Amino acid sequence: MTGTDLSPTSLREAFGHFPTGVIAIAAEVDGVRVGLAASTFVPVSLDPPLVSFCVQNSSTTWPKLKDLPFLGISVLGEAHDAAAKTLAAKTGDRFAGLDTKSTERGAVFIHGTSVWLESAIEQEVLAGDHTIVVLRVHDITIHDGVAPIVFHRSAFRRLGA
Repeated sequence: MTGTDLSPTSLREAFGHFPTGVIAIAAEVDGVRVGLAASTFVPVSLDPPLVSFCVQNSSTTWPKLKDLPFLGISVLGEAHDAAAKTLAAKTGDRFAGLDTKSTERGAVFIHGTSVWLESAIEQEVLAGDHTIVVLRVHDITIHDGVAPIVFHRSAFRRLGA
């Protein structure tokens, strides 16, 4: 690959060299769990408590979530490689085989994950073919002992001990 090859394929390969965690963003819409997976999660600010992720502008799921008052962010653990694929699928039940918890405010969390963040959209920033979503954290639950899953070079990996 040359230094000037900026095709989507070469950019995806280059960006894939940076390992990232994987999150599920989920909520209830009219009593139905709706969610998606993202590997672009970033803590943004401690005061106020803000996090962000990026979502493709072509997503058909994000429009169902973006106007809800609260969203659940679950940081997926090592045991969730199949769940991450299911949550990222275009069709089917994205929560098949997953044990979830819904809050009174409609956020949905996945059991067995390392962190739950109940959050609300603070800001959306159009950025090329994606939108950067900034969320304000309203509640946090940490599950010690759950190691995160990592997405690196188009594969799910585990951190070494």
